[in-house]
Amino acid sequence: MPRPALPNAHPTALVSDDARLPDDVQIGPYAVIEGPVTVGPGCVVGPHAHLIGPLALGANNRIGSGTVLGGDPQHLGYKGERTHVEIGDGNTFREHVTVHRAMPVGAGPGTGVTRIGNRGFFMAGSHVAHDCVVGDDVILANGALLGGHAVVGDRAFISGNSAVHQFCQIGRGAMVAGVSAATKDVPPFWIVQGINMVRGLNVLGMKRAGMAPSDRAAVRKAFRIIYYTRPALPMSEALLRIEAELGASPVVREIVAFIRGAKRGVSGPSKFREGSEDELSAAA
Repeated sequence: MPRPALPNAHPTALVSDDARLPDDVQIGPYAVIEGPVTVGPGCVVGPHAHLIGPLALGANNRIGSGTVLGGDPQHLGYKGERTHVEIGDGNTFREHVTVHRAMPVGAGPGTGVTRIGNRGFFMAGSHVAHDCVVGDDVILANGALLGGHAVVGDRAFISGNSAVHQFCQIGRGAMVAGVSAATKDVPPFWIVQGINMVRGLNVLGMKRAGMAPSDRAAVRKAFRIIYYTRPALPMSEALLRIEAELGASPVVREIVAFIRGAKRGVSGPSKFREGSEDELSAAA
């Protein structure tokens, strides 16, 4: 039985019989919705976009021209297995964004699902690779790239033409500055620039996250213990001192737990290049 016509789909759009779309979805010229794709209410699919299932989109997502969601993982070990992309609500994918399905469970560290949260803003040409997990309110600026299995916390900002190495974790509210590369994990609210060079704290990001002034002050003190103490402390000793002096702050405990659990390690004092507070606030 043929699919009934969608009232807001351009006549040149191609929509698979396997797709599940509400009547209010808007589909632009020459868009292709291929395979088992589920789209929530209020979504807008731009011209020449390509949605490939298995793919699930929540409500009120906007997909820009030429964007591809659900393409095969760019991995030599992928053999056509059925894997997924799951995307939450209220995201914006601008022109030519790519989000790839995961590697299958059992194929090395494959998870089977690439996940994106809610209210993200993925600017033109940005890329989310296979098996990534992206939190809520994340921004990827133009040309920002996430390698496979990267994990990006809520409210993180990956600036233009920057790259996050595979398996890296970017903490909540952290920032990777423009034209930079993170090959180590980046703790919550840290700013990194260049290749793993620590530049300071995302002060404005902490305020926008609604963090209490006492917690912001505690994070600053913790940062100073790690990067300003002379002679520099080994990271393990710095964390013990931070816990002893600042452990009452839940944000500080979050940062300590992140650093201790960092599988790729974090940049220590030797990779710190101080910036002024005005500069860092502006950068955030």
